[in-house]
Amino acid sequence: MADFFRIYEENPNPKEVERVVAILKRGGIIIYPTDTVYGLGCDITNIKALERIARIKGVKLEKSNFSFVCHDLSNLSDYVKQIDTSVFKILKRALPGPYTFILPGSKSLPNPFKKRKTVGIRVPDNNIALEIVKQLGNPIISTSIRDDDEVIEYTTDPELILEKWDNLVDLVIDGGYGDNEASTVIDLSEDEPVVIREGKGSLEIF
Repeated sequence: MADFFRIYEENPNPKEVERVVAILKRGGIIIYPTDTVYGLGCDITNIKALERIARIKGVKLEKSNFSFVCHDLSNLSDYVKQIDTSVFKILKRALPGPYTFILPGSKSLPNPFKKRKTVGIRVPDNNIALEIVKQLGNPIISTSIRDDDEVIEYTTDPELILEKWDNLVDLVIDGGYGDNEASTVIDLSEDEPVVIREGKGSLEIF
């Protein structure tokens, strides 16, 4: 049975965030709100938790395209090769916001991702997600929770999410209704930006 409790986005209660971080540090998997859809996440440094998420999603961990959710851009160099000024300006304009940016991966990526040439970086405009990552002290690995329904791609109601995911995860955070539009994915790993998926984030950042 998953834990289930409310955290308010306007002013997340530090004690509740501490509870989330304790679950993550124990290797737990959480479902949490972002500025787009609800995400499935775990501590990037916990191999067993990473393997669990890969199993849940039915993918090989090394080949997964999970995003790294960061608190801000200050630790970017831990995961991303040096980027030029024009790319950094785009990131500064867009983040925090509903974007996933594909960037060239550095040599210091966590072990399961060592062979990756690129990495997806997210800094969501959602205080709950940002506070969790800030208190944890490192990124969480994240992937969207898609719905099996062909009409509704993403479940927005936390209580319905709990019903479906109760036995698969350790915690579902009720952060209010989520969005049902995913992030805009932009590849900045080559010379020219390439839009991989147009989602909630506007393309007027260029």
